[in-house]
Amino acid sequence: MATEYSARHLSVLEGLEAVRKRPGMYIGSTDERGLMHCLWEIIDNSVDEALAGYGSSIGVTLHPDSSVEVHDTGRGIPVDIEPRTGLSGVEVVFTKLHAGGKFGSGSYTASGGLHGVGASVVNALSERLDVFVDRDGSTYAMSFHRGEPGLFDDTVGYGPGSSFTPYIDNSELRIVGKAPKGVTGTRVRWWPDPEIFGTSSIVELDTLLSRARQTAFLVPGLSLSVSDERSDAPEHHVFSFAGGITEFTEFLAPDSALTSVWRLTGDGTYSETVPVLDDAGHMVSTEVERSCHVDIALRWGAGYDIVQKSFVNIIATPKGGTHVTGFEQAIVKVLRAEVDKNSRRLKVGTDKLEKDDILTGLTAVLTVRVAEPQFEGQTKEVLGTPAIRQVVSTVVAAALEEKFASTKRDDKAQSALVLEKIVAEMKSRISARAHKETQRRKNALESSTLPAKLVDCRSDEVERSELFIVEGDSALGTAKLARDSEFQALLPIRGKILNVQKASVADMLSNTECASIIQVIGAGSGRTFDLAQARYGKVIIMSDADVDGAHIRTLLLTLFFKYMRPLVDAGRVYAAVPPLHRIVAINPGSKANDVMYTYSEAELHATLDSLRTTKRSWQEPIQRYKGLGEMDADQLADTTMSLEHRTLRRVRIDDAEKATLMFELLMGNEVAPRREFIIDGALDRDRIDV
Repeated sequence: MATEYSARHLSVLEGLEAVRKRPGMYIGSTDERGLMHCLWEIIDNSVDEALAGYGSSIGVTLHPDSSVEVHDTGRGIPVDIEPRTGLSGVEVVFTKLHAGGKFGSGSYTASGGLHGVGASVVNALSERLDVFVDRDGSTYAMSFHRGEPGLFDDTVGYGPGSSFTPYIDNSELRIVGKAPKGVTGTRVRWWPDPEIFGTSSIVELDTLLSRARQTAFLVPGLSLSVSDERSDAPEHHVFSFAGGITEFTEFLAPDSALTSVWRLTGDGTYSETVPVLDDAGHMVSTEVERSCHVDIALRWGAGYDIVQKSFVNIIATPKGGTHVTGFEQAIVKVLRAEVDKNSRRLKVGTDKLEKDDILTGLTAVLTVRVAEPQFEGQTKEVLGTPAIRQVVSTVVAAALEEKFASTKRDDKAQSALVLEKIVAEMKSRISARAHKETQRRKNALESSTLPAKLVDCRSDEVERSELFIVEGDSALGTAKLARDSEFQALLPIRGKILNVQKASVADMLSNTECASIIQVIGAGSGRTFDLAQARYGKVIIMSDADVDGAHIRTLLLTLFFKYMRPLVDAGRVYAAVPPLHRIVAINPGSKANDVMYTYSEAELHATLDSLRTTKRSWQEPIQRYKGLGEMDADQLADTTMSLEHRTLRRVRIDDAEKATLMFELLMGNEVAPRREFIIDGALDRDRIDV
């Protein structure tokens, strides 16, 4: 049924009503993320003051009553009367949308607050907001309730529950004290409105600390402190970094360094037409000349994870934008040209580099400083200024070409390492693609391209199937008889495989044993690894219970950790636990003797003590298994392979960073730290089986 729709049905939201009606339009969401966005709108105003050269410290306090306070040592919000509105500068900033000192007035050359809605939006979404300004020898104060200025009666208590009286005719910026001589700054304390955010939304300390650390990296010399007073044990953290984005890059890097941190800096100019206020207060379209400062820190590492952070005037742009597009465009163009120049030495052939080949293992922090950038939306996650792309591309291309053309010994060595790495990544990608095309289960009518030495199972149920990686042909013969051929597959390897922590990707792929393991598992390797394509639900390493077996197991785990880590993360890699001893306990009469297996020296002695207690004897000598090949099929099945009796040790990565460091220590190129580790604590002579 048609309904009447005319002009009287239209609503016009005045002032801050629009913010309270549609908060998601301004802060993205009304959960913890929106709450954090509000907090950083206030903090970013203080950071902009520091960027402009005023004030070097910012403090954030999380109070027990759910309020948040931000204080800085900047110039302080203007307290004089704004001539067009007749209101104080403080009231204009906190009650008027699209009002502030960052619209080309000359107060800020580059800032993060560009829409003039940050402080006023936070005010509109606050149950109470108090602002204190130290300026001109006095301390000024003003309070707001859901965006409306007025007075709170705090005689009983201090908080949003105090009685509130709004101003009727004229608002008042109160002088509440004297500021020490030369002291300026702003303090803002606000209580999030439960009508907007609910009662369960809180400021997450870890998220706040991560963002505070990031900001301190981006503004060298700035001291940013965070105090959490919400618990019985208050926490206090201070962040200050003199190294800037060079130090930030080293902090972010997830792997060992292949190169040192390279700084690419430069400036560019561009023109754009923007509305500018003339002397009469009218907006006039004017073509202005803009300058853009580009500062990038990057370094390649030995791993394949990509860490890339981008910022505009210290505002994070997690979804990229034109500056990221320009950076990637330039780095791909320059490195493709460098590889073409050295194609014969690098043995590239006709293959072409792709962007991911170049970015693999790269940790980069990209910052641009520009006046009045255009963001896509109030949350400022994407930079939209078109001209920035060409400026960044030009600066990056020139700096990289200079780096690769440098005749300094260190620069030449690092440049060669970068080229070798990206070419190896390209070859790895091409090889992985070829593997993926052939790594599918074949039925009995198809020709199999899997290694001939694989003893596959009959079942095609991935969740149920198991792949045993067996050490040596002798153990393979026994395992064939001991396995359940329905769901247990066997892959023998010859001795100790390649140490992939030291070897290059190309060496790893050309190694027969490593290539066989990757091919049989069928999910690729490195960044192309696809867990969904893995052919087996469990991968079980079955090596001898001796020093050599432990070494082989470590080498295999290094391969899985470095090139098939999602398989380890998913808990699908196991180590079989074969027994060390076989005890035959003698039973009297014609009753069959009992067979017992023990898995350690301590368990052996405990079992023997138990037999002595019950006055039972056993056959001597007690059999000590040196390898899996010494067992017959029944013994191997009962102890190591059957689901009913076996013991498996699941390999987990609870802390990937610690695991990475340990693998680098135990299996990497540096010998001295490994020797110290062995001497200090790893070598226990009593545990050596000789």
